[in-house]
Amino acid sequence: MQIVRDWRDLSDALKGAAVAVGAFDGVHRGHQAVIAGARDAAERLGAPLGVVSFDPHPRRWFQKDAAPFRLMTADQMAEALAPLGVDILYLLPFDAEMAGMTDVAFAERVLAEGLGIRHAAVGFDFTFGKGRSGSPEALRAYGERLGFTVSVAERLDDADGLKLSSSAVREALKAGDMARAAAILGRPFTIRGEVIHGDKRGRTIGVPTANIALGDYMRPAYGVYATRSRLPDGRVIDGVASLGVRPMYALETPLMEVWLFDFDGDLYGQTLDTELVAWLRGEETFDGLDALKTQIDADAAAARAILSRS
Repeated sequence: MQIVRDWRDLSDALKGAAVAVGAFDGVHRGHQAVIAGARDAAERLGAPLGVVSFDPHPRRWFQKDAAPFRLMTADQMAEALAPLGVDILYLLPFDAEMAGMTDVAFAERVLAEGLGIRHAAVGFDFTFGKGRSGSPEALRAYGERLGFTVSVAERLDDADGLKLSSSAVREALKAGDMARAAAILGRPFTIRGEVIHGDKRGRTIGVPTANIALGDYMRPAYGVYATRSRLPDGRVIDGVASLGVRPMYALETPLMEVWLFDFDGDLYGQTLDTELVAWLRGEETFDGLDALKTQIDADAAAARAILSRS
């Protein structure tokens, strides 16, 4: 899969795709339905399959001080799209120029002239252009004039009639409902981050942890999780993690601390992908390190039991 980071001055080889257009944060099952519409068109037209998304996320551009909200990084997005057969990811810069475009300007300048698309697939609630003035119906009208077709994916609900959406994933994560989040995403929610130096208190009680800053990931329910971490060398190791501000020590910035079971090695500076498989309990304070160690041992036993079944 090729990753293209602009819409201007592209070669002919990078034009003419059937594309899915959207933010696609999470690449969840609802997003996958939109991409399936683009795939059908690509096969029908004999065109490459593309995805048009943005970096940074438009929400971050307009709400620079908003709380962290992302479900994945741009790299994770690319990795999630590759198995879906996507040939080209157009990861377009969301800057002042893009933010100021009207819906018709976006259709004309970016989709038709810049990318030369042959088809656009969007979700039923897709909006685009300055002030979110554009709709799927408007895009279809623009396409008729500019030479591309448009398909619109219908709303996709779960068995309870709840919309499969990025917002629904965030709600599930805030509630600690990792099973529901994974059901919508089609995979466990995964935090990717570099292992950084911490205060090393865990080593004093025999629990060495890999400390990972959360960056712009949305904050799931604070507490303790059963986890699986993928190391750079491909090994996948079960563990238990504390995610939050550690009430006993009152961290200023939330942190994830992962204890990798039966692992002994130096991970500083390396990047881990850590799946939050199940939420075990909320954050607590303890009357000293002995009480904390007792609880950590109980958490580890609970995590091992859950992970052995999944």
